[in-house]
Amino acid sequence: MKKEIVISAKTVEEAVALAAKELGAPNAESIEYSVIEEAKKGLFGIGACDAKISAIYNCGGADEALAFVKKLLEDMNIEAEVEMTDGENGEKRITVKGEAAAILIGHHGETLDSLQYLANLAANKRIDGKKGEYVKISVDVEGYRAKREETLRALARRMANKVLKYKKSVMLEPMNPYERRIIHSEIQNMAGVSTNSIGSENNRKIVIFLDSEAE
Repeated sequence: MKKEIVISAKTVEEAVALAAKELGAPNAESIEYSVIEEAKKGLFGIGACDAKISAIYNCGGADEALAFVKKLLEDMNIEAEVEMTDGENGEKRITVKGEAAAILIGHHGETLDSLQYLANLAANKRIDGKKGEYVKISVDVEGYRAKREETLRALARRMANKVLKYKKSVMLEPMNPYERRIIHSEIQNMAGVSTNSIGSENNRKIVIFLDSEAE
């Protein structure tokens, strides 16, 4: 989607920076601009005028997601650094750094998952009735996902060892698909135990059981 704006400031550089902010661009380098009028100092302040530029921002889906997250933080008065990097298989990763941003994580990452869902909606919304190329967005705050993954893997190993010791299946608390994949992945690396998911989508749980029970 293309956004255009005409804006004035004391210098061309200030106008470009202001245009980038108004257009929701991640930085000044992301926009194209042309100078309509150079700034003039005038004589003793008489005849002085600001610089005026015409700026264009061609924002892709990932940029829309980044702009959405930045605007949300701004509206919530949360001071944090927001950065977007390339992930695997074309995925874009948005990371938020700042202690105040921890409020966006929520219980077991529930708020963070909702933020990621909304960021994906922003990235893949239809423009003028047309759907662009799909882009997958992942959002992380203060490195939460890596910490949560290690916690889940440790939980999987601990519960698997419990199953092996007491010869009884163990059912874990409900988890989202992302967290269940981590548990399944970790258990696959352990001999003698397997996993299965049961329940409805919103209340889906993993059961860890002895391989011999599946025979």
